[in-house]
Amino acid sequence: MANFLLRRMFTTLLVMLGVSFVVFMIIHLVPGDPVRVMLGLQADQAKIEKIHRQMGFDRPLLVQYADWLWSALHGDLGQSFITGESVAQAVGQRLPATLSLTLAALVVALIISLPSGTISALNPGSLIDYTAMFFSQIGVSIPNFWLGIMFILIFSLALGWLPPSGYASPMDDFWEWLQHLILPAVTVGLITASILTRFVRSAVLEVMYQNHVRTARAKGLAERYVVTRHILKNAAIPIVTIVGMQMASLLGGVIIVEVIFAWPGLGRLALDAVVRRDYPMVQGAVLLVALSFAVVNVIVDLTYIYLDPRVKY
Repeated sequence: MANFLLRRMFTTLLVMLGVSFVVFMIIHLVPGDPVRVMLGLQADQAKIEKIHRQMGFDRPLLVQYADWLWSALHGDLGQSFITGESVAQAVGQRLPATLSLTLAALVVALIISLPSGTISALNPGSLIDYTAMFFSQIGVSIPNFWLGIMFILIFSLALGWLPPSGYASPMDDFWEWLQHLILPAVTVGLITASILTRFVRSAVLEVMYQNHVRTARAKGLAERYVVTRHILKNAAIPIVTIVGMQMASLLGGVIIVEVIFAWPGLGRLALDAVVRRDYPMVQGAVLLVALSFAVVNVIVDLTYIYLDPRVKY
C-alpha cells in the first residue's frame, strides 16, 4: 500500500507539472495583454512597456515558467495582476464554496440515482424502467443554466421560498448558508443524477445475471439479501468509479451555475481571471482543479480495496 501511494504521488507530481506547463504556455500565447487590460485602451505605450519589463513579460516564456515553477514549489503561486492579492489565498477562500456545492450536488444526485437506477435494473422492460430512463434522458438533455433560471423564477421570484442568489458562510449563519445552497445544489444534482442513473442501471444489470446471483437465489435466500449483498456490492465498483469522475468534474465544471446563482466558487474565479487576462489566478485555479482530479482518483482506487478484497496494490 505504501509503495502504491508513493507511486501515485510521483505520477500526480508529473501530471501537475505537465498541466502547469501546458496551461502556462496556452494562457500566455492567447491574444490579449493583461497590462493593457489593467491600464485601459488609452494607456501610453511607453508606460505599458515599462510595466512589461517590471513584470518580466519581456523575457522568454520558458524563463518565465521556470521562475513561476520555482516559486510554486515553495508555496508561492504569485499575485493577481488585477487585485494584487495572493493567488493561493484567493483560491483558498473560494475552495470551501465550491466544495460545499459539489458535495451537496453529489448527495442530491446519489439520493435520486441509486434507488431509481437499481429499481429500474431490477424491473427491466417495465413501466418503472421506461419512466426512469425517460426522465433520465430529459435530465441529460436539459442545459443546467436553463434549469437554474427556471428554479429561480419558480422558487425565488414566484413562491419566495428561497433566495435567488448569493452565498453565506456556514460558520456565520448555517441556516442562511443552507437556504442559498439548495437551488444551485439541486440544479447541479438533478443533471448529475440523470447521468448516474443510467450507469447504476447498467452496472446492476450486468451483475444480476451472473452465476453467483443465480446460485444465491437457487439457495432460497431472500430477495432483499440477494440484492444488497450479492448484486449491489458487486455493482459498486463501476458505480464508485463514475461517481468519483463526476465529483472531480463538478469541482471544475460548475462555472455556469456559479455565475447564475452568484456563487463565489473556483469556477467564477477562473472565469473572471480568464476575461481579465489574470495569468497567475488562472494558473492557480486550474492547478487546484487538476489536483482535485488526482486526489479523487486515489480515493476511488483505495475504495476498491474495501469493495473487493481481491484487489491488491
